Amino acid sequence: MSAEIPPAQRAARRGRPSRVDHAMVARVDTKLALQDAAEQLFAQHGFDAVSVRAVASKAGVDPALLHYYFGTKRELFDAVLVRRLDVLREERIRALDDYAAAAGDQISVEGCFGAYLSPVLWWSIHGGQGWKYYFALMGQLNNAPLSGEAPVGDYIDPVVPRLIELLKRALPEARDEDLYWCYQFLSGALTLALSETGRIDVISDGLCRSTDIDAVSRRLATFAAAGLVEVCRRGA
Repeated sequence: MSAEIPPAQRAARRGRPSRVDHAMVARVDTKLALQDAAEQLFAQHGFDAVSVRAVASKAGVDPALLHYYFGTKRELFDAVLVRRLDVLREERIRALDDYAAAAGDQISVEGCFGAYLSPVLWWSIHGGQGWKYYFALMGQLNNAPLSGEAPVGDYIDPVVPRLIELLKRALPEARDEDLYWCYQFLSGALTLALSETGRIDVISDGLCRSTDIDAVSRRLATFAAAGLVEVCRRGA
């Protein structure tokens, strides 16, 4: 079965010559469309329940193009994860470094957590629906056994050691195992909040809304910091 020619590429064959590489634009557009479609479907239905044909149909392209650009469904899944993880990794490292430089000897646990969380919360509020799907997908992954083939660890791990390093500066007497456990608790709380499941809407009888990420950003670092400080105090 021959792959269809994307509309942008067909348009490039008409009209006056241009310095724009229309074929390259078409390839980029097609790859982004496939990633966007896969991100939404994986977030809504899970990896196993989504077929290659369903992703291609959602993107409006021939399934052959998915295989051409990404190979397998698993490779497409990895590409979906990596494109936003790259952004978060860089912004989190920068936020932690900027905070550490500004805080100096006054570094605090809450300040460390606030810097670590700020890029994620910003993208959830301002990034659009694609980021909402991505965070819902990460919520699924955070509650699944870690596969050795998954790229998630490769992109998050460089950030976590930097966070732990700064937490040790804020709490020099803290035990490493307490720091890592409390990071685990923070990670779980964050992915639950960003999944926007609607559960808090029900249990609070409408007082709180799971879509209110501003409310999350005003509370989560404070909540996690207080827990870590107390855990470390008792552990010491």
